[in-house]
Amino acid sequence: MRVLILGGTQFLGRHFVDAVQARGWPLTLFNRGQTNPDIYRDIDQLRGNRDPKIAPGLEALAGRSWDLIVDPSGYVPRLVRASLSALDSSSYYCFISSISVYRDFATPHQDENAPLGEIEDPTTEEWSGPAYGPLKVLCENEVRAARPANHLNVRAGLIIGPHDPTERFTYWLRRVARGGEVLAPVGPDLPCQAIHARDIAEWSLDMAASQRSGTYNVTSAVYSFGELLETTQRISGSDARITYVSEEFLLEQEVGPWMELPLWLPAEMAGLVRTSVAAAQEQGLQTRPLAQTIRETLAWAEETPPVDTSVGLTPEREAELLAAWGGR
Repeated sequence: MRVLILGGTQFLGRHFVDAVQARGWPLTLFNRGQTNPDIYRDIDQLRGNRDPKIAPGLEALAGRSWDLIVDPSGYVPRLVRASLSALDSSSYYCFISSISVYRDFATPHQDENAPLGEIEDPTTEEWSGPAYGPLKVLCENEVRAARPANHLNVRAGLIIGPHDPTERFTYWLRRVARGGEVLAPVGPDLPCQAIHARDIAEWSLDMAASQRSGTYNVTSAVYSFGELLETTQRISGSDARITYVSEEFLLEQEVGPWMELPLWLPAEMAGLVRTSVAAAQEQGLQTRPLAQTIRETLAWAEETPPVDTSVGLTPEREAELLAAWGGR
């Protein structure tokens, strides 16, 4: 199977590259050549821009065809539509979407039939923030309309693993490994959901190889925050002491959910880490054990400094919060 990845040099794209190469499938990357441009010198790479308004646009794709297109870098409907139009309509199109597409973030165990988010201005291309999910909905619609019988819309949960630039999962691995008193949210039973990037890639390639179409939530089964921290402590061998603080306290102290304190979401958004993956599991989705993900990611993190230093509590902020909690 001949594969084209739109991007391919950052995080999830890199895991797709590894998974495709492991299968021995011919592979081409299309990107701007700006992110990690030297990591795949042995892979056919085409230079261009997903925006046809920015020269040379999609010209490098003209006259070429692939059996499978993997799109982990589509956020704006206009650009996804342009990519679909530039590529052979017989090619299977795998689009990486998000569980952020749902309208209601509070309800747990939502499946693929749950109501979707809407946007007032569907022409906006400012995709960060509240527009992210609704724009992914519109991107999914473009894929479904252009490839009704040979597409896969992957509604991914939090993606984790080596090469993760977001630090949302890796923060906890680094912090627990550092040891000492660790401030953690709510309690050890707090639900978590996250999926190793390679597990998304392997399942998506399996789906493409068998030409199964559809839209699926793709993330892990729910596990507990306590399991995450205790497993990390065991693997890292640290002397970390976990202090759980209440959600009420975190809100009083104006701690920012998800970014300042990664993986913690207040109750009105808790559905984002309790999503149903039953449909994908029926199609063969398997995820590696949490301990394996932690071990692989921690090994990478030990060799790689944080990419985004704005994520997570600073040592000073954590110490202040622990002191305030202890003084209550």
